[in-house]
Amino acid sequence: MTLKVTLEPARDRCETIANLFQFYVHDFSEFWETRRVELSEDGRFPPYPGLDSFWEDPDREALLIRANGALAGFLLINRFSHAGLSCDYAMAEFFVARHYRRERVGFRAAIEVISARPGLWEIAVARRNIPAQNFWREVAASAAPRSTELRDQNDGLRDGVILRCKVG
Repeated sequence: MTLKVTLEPARDRCETIANLFQFYVHDFSEFWETRRVELSEDGRFPPYPGLDSFWEDPDREALLIRANGALAGFLLINRFSHAGLSCDYAMAEFFVARHYRRERVGFRAAIEVISARPGLWEIAVARRNIPAQNFWREVAASAAPRSTELRDQNDGLRDGVILRCKVG
């Protein structure tokens, strides 16, 4: 059975996304060369810095990902270019709960959000996160098959690949 994937503006759901960030940091920590955060005494990772800006800044957007109506993840969009070039949109953060990953929920959510926002997209992926590199290459090839540029960057600020693709 194919799940119905939908995106929902996270207008007043900052706390939901902050809670999901706990899973995101836990999953992502396996790709860090060195430990970057410690658990607080309450058993939580520190809050995501600047999360409130996704509700305050008109150039940022927070969306919840749903699978058959159930909460499945989130994504954050901004206009920050890791390559130092202009872009219309950048995938700031993207998370899908593990139990939905094999069902292509993330792929369908990514295609939906990118296709609905024509322009130049940038997606930066950590070098050690090989599964995400493969995932985002597939997304970019589907969303913009003739206009995807791959950049390799290791400049002290970013160590990974940056996909830039023109959609629409």
